[in-house]
Amino acid sequence: MKTIITSLFAVMLLGSAGLSAQPGGGDQPRSPTPRMPDGTVDFGGNGVWNLPYITNFAQRMVGRDYEAGERPPFLPWAQAMWEYNRSNLVKYDPEGFCLPPGGPRSMGTPYPAEIVQDRDRVIIIFEGGGHVWREIHMDGREHPPLEELNPTYFGHSIGHWEGDTLVVDTIGYNEKTWIDFNGHPKTGQLHTIEYFSRPYKEVLHYEAVIDDPGAYSEPWRVAWDINWIEGQELQDYICQENNKFLLDLTDDYGEPFFEKSSGL
Repeated sequence: MKTIITSLFAVMLLGSAGLSAQPGGGDQPRSPTPRMPDGTVDFGGNGVWNLPYITNFAQRMVGRDYEAGERPPFLPWAQAMWEYNRSNLVKYDPEGFCLPPGGPRSMGTPYPAEIVQDRDRVIIIFEGGGHVWREIHMDGREHPPLEELNPTYFGHSIGHWEGDTLVVDTIGYNEKTWIDFNGHPKTGQLHTIEYFSRPYKEVLHYEAVIDDPGAYSEPWRVAWDINWIEGQELQDYICQENNKFLLDLTDDYGEPFFEKSSGL
């Protein structure tokens, strides 16, 4: 139901950069970066990552001044779609239908996440959204040809280390999600490169390059920090349970968006 509440309060959030305070300031502790036995950074531990709510990725762009009017480098159709999504208060947000966030949006959906890793893979488990996980292959494999991939919400991810930074390259996304809650669209041509680093135990720094020539004229980059919560565990949260919002959702003509079956 949390995701549904997000949709219902869209009018208040359209202009928000995110409701969670960002780490990196104040009196936050600074402990050494945890490491695996082989010396690589350990993104896990006895706790979870408290993902912030990044509603509008455009406000987190690197190298672009949102306050000065700079926006993602839309292609005309993508800008028109973004404007349409905002005009109806993003009521057709796929995540509001309990679909997985997919792509970088998963790191800006405000529920805890846990990272489990070994030499050959990194698994990120998300409490919220669709209560899903993603797998990052670390065994040196390459991407299959794009035309051979079955498009999915999280795509096909391969990772490698550049110093203490985990670099994750992903292709093979489907077109069933948005870049963010603010309604920025994406296509099946989306290619992301993500950078995970843990400068201190308490902070994960996340950056992502969004390269989608089907929707944007050039790549654009976003970044934010994520807090560590020591000792917390993931909870059982099922977005699909009692989702009354879907039953009452109407289209632009006032007709039911979904057909109601006799069992509802």
